[in-house]
Amino acid sequence: MTNYGTIPTSSSGPVNVEFISRAKDVLKEGLAARRPWKEMFNFHSFNLPSGVSDAISRIKTNFSFFQTNYAIIVLVIVFLSLLWHPISLIVFIVLMAVWLFLYFLRDEPLVIFGRLISDRVVLIVLSVLTLALLLFTGATSNILIALAVGVFVVLIHALIRKTDDLFLDEESAGFLRSAPSS
Repeated sequence: MTNYGTIPTSSSGPVNVEFISRAKDVLKEGLAARRPWKEMFNFHSFNLPSGVSDAISRIKTNFSFFQTNYAIIVLVIVFLSLLWHPISLIVFIVLMAVWLFLYFLRDEPLVIFGRLISDRVVLIVLSVLTLALLLFTGATSNILIALAVGVFVVLIHALIRKTDDLFLDEESAGFLRSAPSS
């Protein structure tokens, strides 16, 4: 029995389709972890803090509530700053893939050597790794300026965004939304 002249089939086809389908589902779920942009930029929720303690409280609360959104904002600002540095942009795109799989798209907790790694630790490690690798590409001033702009934008938002209308856990959000108004 010879197969001369036939196109060989491989069993990797369905596996690749399954991987792509799972990646799309994980991408949707991962990006669903971010807060709605409409909620983040609700102009009725902006005002100046009443004092230093209020400012610090707002920054802490908004950082924990909009953590994924803030990471996206900083990454987009850095990406835009690298458009005229092709090597840095290629490194950044590779790092974005790492960010997607290790931070944005994970549906299970990250466990390394039997230890559970929190999202905050993953965020810090990926940020430092991204910064270090991009600084080696020669676009140091662009990257540092972009990071400064990103941090400034995030801090200003965290400072002026009121926190009294944020629901820090889903149970209280559902309870308060379903409570009858009198």
